[in-house]
Amino acid sequence: MMTNLKKQRHTVIFDLDGTLLNTLEDLAGSVNYALRENGYPERALFEVRRFLGNGIRYLMRCAVPENISDEDYEKTFKCFRSHYLVHCLDKTKPYEGMIVLLEELKTRHFKLAIVSNKLQPAVEELNARFFSDVVNVAIGESKGVRRKPAPDTVLMALQQLNSTTEDAVYIGDSEVDILTAQQAGLPCISVLWGFRDHDFLLAHGAKVLVETPAEILQKIELPL
Repeated sequence: MMTNLKKQRHTVIFDLDGTLLNTLEDLAGSVNYALRENGYPERALFEVRRFLGNGIRYLMRCAVPENISDEDYEKTFKCFRSHYLVHCLDKTKPYEGMIVLLEELKTRHFKLAIVSNKLQPAVEELNARFFSDVVNVAIGESKGVRRKPAPDTVLMALQQLNSTTEDAVYIGDSEVDILTAQQAGLPCISVLWGFRDHDFLLAHGAKVLVETPAEILQKIELPL
């Protein structure tokens, strides 16, 4: 869909949630566990989907009632985080065709990385579980590293891969990913199987859209 990239790139930076992995059910499960434990109403799956993309603090800030105190929010957030670190692999799995894409990219000698607004331990665990054979660099939220859409995680990944912005492309599913790519100076491919839909992505500046993982390879290897 839409235009191809202007030049072939050899480094691919992937968002995690909604791009590589369908994490929605596990995130929603931990959100609702924390809400129940603290006496708050639970959230529907479509609501949690809408809250995703800006990190887990933003997710929980949206999920809790508006009028709770900072102290009660922190208690609920810690409950969510503890539960999610234990249950982040219960139902999470790669999107169909994604493992095939990553293996093909690796075979063609692309450098691959994951950047995420998830906590670093969760990113490491998920990468180890699903992608360790093909992805060597996986960066999440940690002290001193700004969350996306700040470019910190992308620039760290490029440094660790010994790559440059001129050689890389960013793949993501949300408006946060579009902004992240812009701030890092990378072109962005927006996927349509994640947490945002076609019209929403176009309205937030998407230039290249794909409907399947296989199309990513086509867009990268067929420059204008």
